[in-house]
Amino acid sequence: MNQPYFIGLMTGTSLDGVDAVLVDVSGPTPILVAAQGRPLPGGLRDTLLSLQASGPDEIDRAWRAGIQLAECYAEAVLALLLRAAVPAEQVAAIGNHGQTVRHRPERGYTVQLGDHARLAELTGITVVGDFRSRDVAAGGQGAPLVPAFHQAVFADSRRHRVIVNIGGIANLTDLPPGGDVVGFDTGPGNVLLDAWIAQHQGQRYDTSGQWAATGKVLPDLLDLLLAESYFAMPSPKSTGRDLFHAGWLARRLTGRSDAPQDVQATLAALTVQSIADAILLQAPGVDEVYICGGGAHNTHLMHALGRALPGVALASTAELGIDPDWVEAYAFAWLAQRCLSRQPGNLPQVTGAQGPRILGAIWPN
Repeated sequence: MNQPYFIGLMTGTSLDGVDAVLVDVSGPTPILVAAQGRPLPGGLRDTLLSLQASGPDEIDRAWRAGIQLAECYAEAVLALLLRAAVPAEQVAAIGNHGQTVRHRPERGYTVQLGDHARLAELTGITVVGDFRSRDVAAGGQGAPLVPAFHQAVFADSRRHRVIVNIGGIANLTDLPPGGDVVGFDTGPGNVLLDAWIAQHQGQRYDTSGQWAATGKVLPDLLDLLLAESYFAMPSPKSTGRDLFHAGWLARRLTGRSDAPQDVQATLAALTVQSIADAILLQAPGVDEVYICGGGAHNTHLMHALGRALPGVALASTAELGIDPDWVEAYAFAWLAQRCLSRQPGNLPQVTGAQGPRILGAIWPN
């Protein structure tokens, strides 16, 4: 049977919805055929957020959330195929990242919910999931995994490029021409910004950074936030809500009475400074920095990052042919193809794994 297509699914740390892409791999270069996003139901989003920490009836809540996620993923897949007028029979596999609720590679595990078996049942399509566990079992961080994809689609033999994904957590991929690829999580992207505006404005995110732009950066608070030991750690390293969450911020605000908009401005500065510091340390002399993820739409962050990287060309990955909203989902379609063709999906120098590994478990149709 002719199956030239793969689907990639992603729900990231920001929990703002399901990203779904359909990719045609029949030619020498993969082609993005269709893409769309679907919001997560509010109740499911709240449950997933609550599962970031231990609580009562945790196993039951987690597995029921996984079932709901699979149903959301299936709806996204079927809507995507309808939009593209592609029958499910022509899709080789769905690459499903799942929703991370715990990421503790230092303890030997990482957990992504998603009920891949149910997704295969609901769509009639083979599913590849659980991409991170094999890398962790091999001594790696299990993250970030997208640098291998960034290398495949964004590397240039003449230009020194850095790709930065600003999702809930920010990560970078250093692509020096002819050199080794390096990648790691730089720290919080939108996760603290989203938590703070939800607490004070009742909004899920700060549209274009408009609220942050009304405040002033508090240098002493910024220094306090940047004193977090994670920022000084060498790579390989990865992080998530297990470290950067509302409680982490609340502890550092104890005894202070800063205006909420000033805290938001300082959190934006934290995101920018931690990214810029990582780029300047890891990739001195970089020519171009390309941004993907939701942060690419945050005008305030983008302008501040441009000021923090003088002389460096800064743009979104749209300039390289892939809309910033779909890069991560595209990566998991690519990783699913790598799995089925028995090719490694990790970069050991990025994750710290003992060597290249085929990533993913398969739930056949």
